[in-house]
Amino acid sequence: MQASVMRVVPVSRRDFLAECALGAAAVSVLDDESVAAAPSRPLPGLPHSPPRARRVIYLFQSGGPSQVDTFDYKPQLLSRFGEELPDGVRQGQRLTGMTSGQASFPVAPSIFRFRKNPHCGTWVSDLLPHTRRIAHELCLTNSMYTEAINHAPGITFRLTGAQQTGRPSLGAWVTYGLGNSSNNLPSFVVMVSRGTGKPDGQGVFSNLWGAGFLPSKYQGVRFRSSGDPVQYLSNPPGIDDALRRTMLDDLTALNRQLDLAGDGRTTMRMAQYEMAYRMQTSVPELTDLSGEPEHVFHAYGPDSRVRGTFAANCLLARRLVERGVRFVQLLHRGWDQHEMLPRAISGQCRDVDQPTAALIADLKQRGLLDDTLVVWGGEFGRTVFCQNKLTHDNYGRDHHPRCFTGWMAGGGVKPGIVYGETDDYSYNIVRDPIHVHDWNATLLYLLGIDHTRLTFKYQGRHHRLTDVEGRVVHELLT
Repeated sequence: MQASVMRVVPVSRRDFLAECALGAAAVSVLDDESVAAAPSRPLPGLPHSPPRARRVIYLFQSGGPSQVDTFDYKPQLLSRFGEELPDGVRQGQRLTGMTSGQASFPVAPSIFRFRKNPHCGTWVSDLLPHTRRIAHELCLTNSMYTEAINHAPGITFRLTGAQQTGRPSLGAWVTYGLGNSSNNLPSFVVMVSRGTGKPDGQGVFSNLWGAGFLPSKYQGVRFRSSGDPVQYLSNPPGIDDALRRTMLDDLTALNRQLDLAGDGRTTMRMAQYEMAYRMQTSVPELTDLSGEPEHVFHAYGPDSRVRGTFAANCLLARRLVERGVRFVQLLHRGWDQHEMLPRAISGQCRDVDQPTAALIADLKQRGLLDDTLVVWGGEFGRTVFCQNKLTHDNYGRDHHPRCFTGWMAGGGVKPGIVYGETDDYSYNIVRDPIHVHDWNATLLYLLGIDHTRLTFKYQGRHHRLTDVEGRVVHELLT
């Protein structure tokens, strides 16, 4: 009897996992990555509705700006200086470890004067005179709230929809759904600046612009404030553009030969190599501000000539959206003022006030504001009671998640309105609350995305930015 001969067929690790019952979870992830690695076009079926905005500039104020000193005007507090915050107002709400042991919670009115915008009547602090002048362009909300009370979970919640790390960022979700509208620049760009309000303030981390469980092509590309704007963008020593082009062509040919199974991730890698090559030309042109007229620098302020400042980043944000970048995220550190707030917040507001107003005016003058959504806000607000010692010209404020202020402009929101209301102490919301998930649902809606339908299957569950919550706040929309 002739013995049978077993033929051994080489199998790759990926194919082995795909054929194994134990590899089911891996197959799901691989399949999802292959689908998401399609060219830079919107996902099938997107947009879900006609978009009012086509791009976003997110001006994130890291550290928690004091709503009491900037936008939430409470003149009646002046007569309550030093009074104990009533227990009925506090309502036993959670405090941080920095104030939970205080024996007293004295009311600290803002020492800054508020004035009205003459066009819409919105009250804005003297800390932000330039912003007050363009307040008729803003859709201001004083009734935002969150569950997070400390910085890391608070910022993560605002920008990823979850307090724990590992979820895709807002910008990654947007570019995953809508694709890239620029051939020569990333769809999602991030810039970080450090303010004068608290130079040693808490840091920001790459998870805030990361892709989480989405394919890595959707993570934000950070532009640095020194050296090459993007790491490894320049050719290595001894390599010129012609040789670089030849190397990429040879690498693409090799990848195509090896990619016999048509794996989408290999295609994605080749596309990323090509994008990096094109960025070698597009990024230097983008960041070269020498062609900007003098009146533009004057509008954005003297810091706009200093690379890495918030002002310079605002100017770059305008240049980015002009070139088709979908999502630009600016993170400005320094708003965490637990002590000496009047002095610290004055410097911090000087950092952002003029360039923010100039950005709005610049976009409008260029016809870009109508379909560009500009967003401003931090992770939470600050307490009306004083942390540490209270005097008539000095005080500090702790974190306060129960109410805070944010605003949107352009991109389909109602200009010149103030939505929501807090109590006499700016401590609790008394009308029209907006949760973080509501805010994100509304932002996606303005881009033509139904937040309940933009999902990604990971570990057996269809995830979304707003988890299982969120409503579109239609009252904010035109």
